[in-house]
Amino acid sequence: MNIQQVAKRAGVSNATASRALNRIPTVHPRLAKKVWSAASELGYYPNTLARGLVSGRTRILGLIVSDITNPFFPEIIQSFEDAAVDNNYEILLVSTQHNHERMEISIRRMIERRVEGVAVFTSGIKQQLLCQFEFRNIPLLLVDANSTRPGAVNLKVDYSHGIRQGVQHLAALGHEKIAFITGPLSLESAVTRKHAFEDALCEIGMQVDPQLVVDGDHTLQGGMRAFAKLLEKGMRPTAVMCSNDITAAGVIREAYGRRISVPDELSVIGFDDIRMAQFLVPPLTSIRISQGEMGRLAFTALLSELKREQPSPTCTEHVLTTGLVLRASTALAPGRQVRSHDGPTRDATTFDGN
Repeated sequence: MNIQQVAKRAGVSNATASRALNRIPTVHPRLAKKVWSAASELGYYPNTLARGLVSGRTRILGLIVSDITNPFFPEIIQSFEDAAVDNNYEILLVSTQHNHERMEISIRRMIERRVEGVAVFTSGIKQQLLCQFEFRNIPLLLVDANSTRPGAVNLKVDYSHGIRQGVQHLAALGHEKIAFITGPLSLESAVTRKHAFEDALCEIGMQVDPQLVVDGDHTLQGGMRAFAKLLEKGMRPTAVMCSNDITAAGVIREAYGRRISVPDELSVIGFDDIRMAQFLVPPLTSIRISQGEMGRLAFTALLSELKREQPSPTCTEHVLTTGLVLRASTALAPGRQVRSHDGPTRDATTFDGN
């Protein structure tokens, strides 16, 4: 099936059929409708690769994530792709697995496919690789990057607000021995979350105990190992904050294996508020980043940069907020009671965070 047959069926010239299928607005809507109807009847699909070579526009955007198996990413990917489809774009998705060689191959593939812009949702990509996009004037959206490069867009997450809420929540429940399990400290976002926790403790006058800050790796097994390490060092916290929800799930699993009750003996707070957080037992208190909003905002910001006639002379910044979502994995510190508004005390076992 070819465009000549479509033009014949629609009763228009080959040139008109071509312009209509390329969505050129100068074609009369009635003729364009006839062309698309004829294409549908004949089962004709335009060759987008050839069309891109002619127009210089591929309408393909790159999307780079660190680990597609991480439950944090699917909703970001879905919302980004939904926005792309609504605007007649396709996406080329890459999961780097934090592997440098894989990153290089993926970036080369994107350049070969002539992507028009790239959203990077990992901080593990080296600057010299990102410079390959910059050299070709391909707009970039970066997350939590300290970039000043022209034409780049920085999506900055306000980690401090949500983590401050989490620390204040635990302090209000009487917790004085609060541990923190980090993510991989090779990731800038994990380092930022760790510093935000330490700053939040200092703000309320609590000392940061280095023995209660343990390195993790954002995995279930990493959460289990980190909590076990705390116990083996003799550091039995009454509350643990985690750099992500998967780590928090690992902590809850390790606590269960050691017959430590959550939340009666141990309160746990995660970060990200992935969908599965509400289905853990107990449901997980978490600091929410709206993954759907993140994907939509990333696409909108990147599209705005693509529409510019000239690249922005500076890096454009957009801020994404965070906030604490209370569920049943946090409660009063053991032995503490809280006075309700009308006077009587409530025991920790009656706490309902939903």
